[in-house]
Amino acid sequence: MSKVIARRGLMAAAGLTLLPATTPQAQEAAFPTRPVTLVNAYPPGGVTDTATRVLAERMGQALGQNVVVDNRPGGATSPASTAVATAKPDGYTLLMGSPTLAINPALQPALTPRAPQKELVAIAMGYRTPMVLHLHPSVPAKTLPEFIAYAKAHPGEINFGSSGIGAVNHLCMELLRARAGLDMVHVPYRGGVQALLDLRSGRLQAMFSAALEAAPPITEGVTRGLAVSSAQRLALLPDLPPVGETVPGFDVAFWQGLFAPAGTPAPVLAKLEAAMLTATRDQALVQRLATQGVSVLPETGVQLAELLARETTTWSTLIRDAGIRPE
Repeated sequence: MSKVIARRGLMAAAGLTLLPATTPQAQEAAFPTRPVTLVNAYPPGGVTDTATRVLAERMGQALGQNVVVDNRPGGATSPASTAVATAKPDGYTLLMGSPTLAINPALQPALTPRAPQKELVAIAMGYRTPMVLHLHPSVPAKTLPEFIAYAKAHPGEINFGSSGIGAVNHLCMELLRARAGLDMVHVPYRGGVQALLDLRSGRLQAMFSAALEAAPPITEGVTRGLAVSSAQRLALLPDLPPVGETVPGFDVAFWQGLFAPAGTPAPVLAKLEAAMLTATRDQALVQRLATQGVSVLPETGVQLAELLARETTTWSTLIRDAGIRPE
């Protein structure tokens, strides 16, 4: 007992306070003391799930605790996002958020969270997966400028597919259509598999697909790749130029980044951000995911928040101006 009193006396003399282990400050300093749950709105088995699990594993190593992935697919990602937005803001329930946080408020305003930028706080970027524009060979265009010229010369004759109204590959083509002044017909599907099959067979003439999905038919010569939606070329398909070389400022990708409930303490957010940055700077991890068309990005919470704000403006404007409505 005398040692405890003496220790407290020394700390008081130094102007320090000994915090009980149960105080919020002590809990934040000790974070994490148990496994962290990372909610992913997409089903197991796909590229999004693979990338999330690889990042979660590396984050867990940095944090000294397991990061457990909880897949909650469906509902236009609303159930997963809402579960995190309404969770206790202690850092133990996180979201692997996606562009739906920027799309849903304009496309489906009844879905929650209604104000993701206020109800969630950005921690760090995870990765981006650019889209690839590819055509059925019945379209004679060999380059993006040729495709734009062909589409303008044949208004209403190009059918393009997507994995659903409001999906990133749908909005990517809508953005190209708006900026290049094209008249094309959208054919939405419930998922990208059937759309890709119909592109292969010639029922569709054009489509933006995730890089990993577009690479096999392009390599086989079944479809013809024209361009990538990102501002940079893609290691998986290095010969394809960015759309932005023809349509200035064009830069679109599916992405996933780490978010926490609003109100999560700053020290906890800082630890989570540092752990994600450690994961995204792991060169072995970066190279592993690059083979799947995934670009891992060490971007901070500030950069992720800026991206969400920017895309919220871009997609809400496009959805309004193009009159896009959910199915």
